[in-house]
Amino acid sequence: MEKRKQRLEGKLQKHVEKVAWQKQLRLEPRLLSRKLASQLQHWEQGTPRSPWEEQLAQLLQEAPQRLGGKAAAAPAVRGPESRLEGQQQRLLSFFECCLLTGHLPLAHHVLVTHHSKSQQRRLLTLSMYNMVMLGWARQGSFKELTYVFFMLKDAGLAPDLRSYAAALQCMGRLDQDAGTIRRCLKQMAQDGLQLQGLFTAVPLGAEERAELLRAVRKAKPSFTPPRLPVSPPQVNTSPLLRDIYAKDPAVSYPRLHLSLKELQGLFRRQLRVEMATTITVESVEKVPLLTKEVLHARKTLAGLRSRWKTALYQELQETKESEAHAAQEGRLSLFPYLCLLSEKEVVGMLLQTLQALPAQGESLLFLAHELGLRVFKRKQLRNEVQELEQRYSEYLHLLASDTQVEEPCLPRQRWEALGETEAPHEQPWPTSVVVQLGKQLAEVLVRAARMPSSLAAPRSPATLIPVLYHVYSFRSFRQIGILKPHPAFTQLLETAAERTLTFESTDVPMLCPPLPWTSPHSGAFLLSPTKMMRSVEGSQQHQLLLERCPPAELHGALDALTQLGNCAWRVNGRVLDLVLELFNDKGCPRLGVPAPPSEAPRPPEGRQAPKGCLLPEVSPAEKAEMRRELARRLKVAREMQSLRADALYRLSLAQHLRHCVFWLPHNMDFRGRTYPCSPHFNHLGSDLARALLEFAQGRPLGPHGLNWLKIHLVNLTGLKKRESLEARRDYADELMEDILDSADRPMTGRKWWMEADEPWQALACCMEVARAVRAPDPTAYVSHFPVHQDGSCNGLQHYAALGRDGAGAASVNLLPSDLPQDVYSEVAAQDFVWEASHYLVRQVFNSLQEMFSGTRSIQRWLTESARLISHTGSAVEWVTPLGIPIVQPYHRDSKVMIKGGLQSLTVSSSVDTSQKPNTLKQKNGFPPNFIHSLDSSHMILTALHCYRKGLTFVSVHDCFWTHAADVAVMNQVCREQFVRLHSQPILHNLSRFLIKRFCSDPRTSKSVWVSRLMDTLLSVPKAGTFNLEQVKRSTYFFS
Repeated sequence: MEKRKQRLEGKLQKHVEKVAWQKQLRLEPRLLSRKLASQLQHWEQGTPRSPWEEQLAQLLQEAPQRLGGKAAAAPAVRGPESRLEGQQQRLLSFFECCLLTGHLPLAHHVLVTHHSKSQQRRLLTLSMYNMVMLGWARQGSFKELTYVFFMLKDAGLAPDLRSYAAALQCMGRLDQDAGTIRRCLKQMAQDGLQLQGLFTAVPLGAEERAELLRAVRKAKPSFTPPRLPVSPPQVNTSPLLRDIYAKDPAVSYPRLHLSLKELQGLFRRQLRVEMATTITVESVEKVPLLTKEVLHARKTLAGLRSRWKTALYQELQETKESEAHAAQEGRLSLFPYLCLLSEKEVVGMLLQTLQALPAQGESLLFLAHELGLRVFKRKQLRNEVQELEQRYSEYLHLLASDTQVEEPCLPRQRWEALGETEAPHEQPWPTSVVVQLGKQLAEVLVRAARMPSSLAAPRSPATLIPVLYHVYSFRSFRQIGILKPHPAFTQLLETAAERTLTFESTDVPMLCPPLPWTSPHSGAFLLSPTKMMRSVEGSQQHQLLLERCPPAELHGALDALTQLGNCAWRVNGRVLDLVLELFNDKGCPRLGVPAPPSEAPRPPEGRQAPKGCLLPEVSPAEKAEMRRELARRLKVAREMQSLRADALYRLSLAQHLRHCVFWLPHNMDFRGRTYPCSPHFNHLGSDLARALLEFAQGRPLGPHGLNWLKIHLVNLTGLKKRESLEARRDYADELMEDILDSADRPMTGRKWWMEADEPWQALACCMEVARAVRAPDPTAYVSHFPVHQDGSCNGLQHYAALGRDGAGAASVNLLPSDLPQDVYSEVAAQDFVWEASHYLVRQVFNSLQEMFSGTRSIQRWLTESARLISHTGSAVEWVTPLGIPIVQPYHRDSKVMIKGGLQSLTVSSSVDTSQKPNTLKQKNGFPPNFIHSLDSSHMILTALHCYRKGLTFVSVHDCFWTHAADVAVMNQVCREQFVRLHSQPILHNLSRFLIKRFCSDPRTSKSVWVSRLMDTLLSVPKAGTFNLEQVKRSTYFFS
């Protein structure tokens, strides 16, 4: 009872302090216009007959007069596509956080402070004024809202629909008279703004919309808001996707093997994980014996953590107070960001960071960035659970094994048909804000985490010492600041041997099918917003391009990402057990199982020890050699620790999920290449990572599936690359004794599998072949094993097809042949006589250029085009054949210094909309990036057509996976879609797009760079005579 009383008193005290603090914040603006300042003063001292609503109406009527002289001078007068500078991004995110955390008076105070100083006022944009006005409107605070209107007018800005929506919403909440509302609506019409636009063009919640409507109906009782336009389903215009979106009642989209009830249960499990924001799993490291020493260490750690929690709470509160005072002075402090999460969440996050810190420490910049990002991601968590659960349950009828839908459709189409709700789009924080916030939190941890000195030196005085130290170290010839744990703390952790790992919920696979992708910022996780296209945190250029793109043009990308994420997976338990056996022994680097830290090289001892440098008889040369040797050993130890930690995360997650079905939501990089969102456990990793995964849904092998398993196994060995498929199958039959021995006795038999190029995948395939050949009927054996088909030098395949290059096409298996061609082997054989290795390499590439003459001319054309585009001051942009807009994110570095604290940090500014392009990176990056956007287009086409045929399909860039029974069908689709893709006039379409984008502005048409660019773009490389249709008959195109 006493504790409860203390807690209540503490809360009351905080509330009193908050109210007192807010009273000190400034509300009345300081206006630069004498006329407006006089009006404001007069109205503030006015009679009751002059209410604030009247003042606002009069103020609005003055808009046209104020605009004439100042609008052009105000940098804030920009549309929704305005290019905000770094400081403007910081301001916008600051205001957003203030509103999210209930600190609207603080946002208003900072707005007033900036507005009153001409140098700072130029940073304010209309959207910032509107944001604060909307906050006051939600509270029904008309006086404060009018203050913001005064500032808006003082800045020479014209109110837009959002400004009027805020004012009218506030009037609705206050139930004010109709006369003021009529004048407001009249002025809005004179400003050229449509009343209907308030309900169609302004994003409003249901309550806000109702209050706005109440105000409007006071002035116009018969007004009926227009229904949100139900636009007819938009259709993708790409001729390549016409078949995908053609209605066909006979189409056979695949279904999952799980019932509706099972999937609903999985949804609820995933929902609990995301609402908790983190998930804790058991580590796979060997469990130690519970000796007295271990138990004592665990008890000591528990006591320390209890004290650290208390200290962290106190440090956080003191930091917030300090930042609040900074904000009170009108500065952009971190106060609202620190209030985004509860103190309990922040303390838990910091303790997790301390637990995971490696013994050799971590860069302060890296730690700061990671901590800041974690706050940003968690603050985005949406809480619309009830509506989501109902909608998701309906959506599952499309996927479940025991339900039916009226007509077959794609997952995105099903989700859109269930309603129009859209995830709120969040602007990213500038990188400088992310790092500054993370740095502040790291410093809180450093100050709070202390331990008794007796843990380091048992006989030392009873004092508290820091757990974390800030030191400088050289990494790759650069001196960087590092946060390093005290060796005594590291030893305590090792002795306690606690076996748990904590992950963010968005860093692990999902336990239910992901949400379908429906827009550039809506899809994948249930509650945690994810971007369709990855980008540097804080950058906006690509996001703006995607948002301007007609939604239907993105359907191909959205549907392919959804399909890849809908593939259900499971863990290969037999392979996992074998890997864990090695992992918990001494590892096996040869097989990709990292060794434990105990196997890392130790610092030199004796005369060669680091202290040996101090001996007077040691020469400068010997000292330098000793330092180099020490640095080498430390580097190896760091690399081993990093690899070990990566494997620990992967294997622990695999063990955690070994009896589950799970899904890997996908998004894409700026070129359109797809990646799983889960970073630690997915099918894009190493040989070992891929071997741990198999399809959760099986397919009978059928008449040809076993042959494809055998061929795949031989492919994994790296042998018989130049042999036919039949020869590879026969070779597998010859090796059947070794294959079965590997499957039955992987660690005690002849270990044939260990000699393969991809040993773990080869072993997994041996086990699958063994089960299949021993089945009563191999054709009926249900296989879960993914079989891969790889492109042959896929980049060169696209170049050869673009240039219709016959010689190049033959070298990369675009032509039918009895045996696969190996372009690198051919060239190397031509130059085998040359002994000097560097000369050999040069000759190989010279020969490649001769063989691919069309490729070389296309590369030169792309490079020169990019060079000239970047000289015009723009980054290179293009649109893929499927309509996805691409922009290269290479800009000249703009550094931002974050001063104070443990050390000053320098971060690269990510305001890519205003930075000049990096010409070297733009021109060198364009050829490979353009080709990657084509291989992505080919993958998307193959994925969508395979889905339409009912196949399971996933990819690792130019490596396509499916069930053994379906390889032949997938190969046919793959070849057909490559031909369809390259039957488009890709280079001519690119030329037309670039001319329109970069050479059509009359203001720059006389520029010498634009003139040269136009000449270059009109000189599209001429194509050869290769007949693309031959690809359809090429067995080894993908094999």
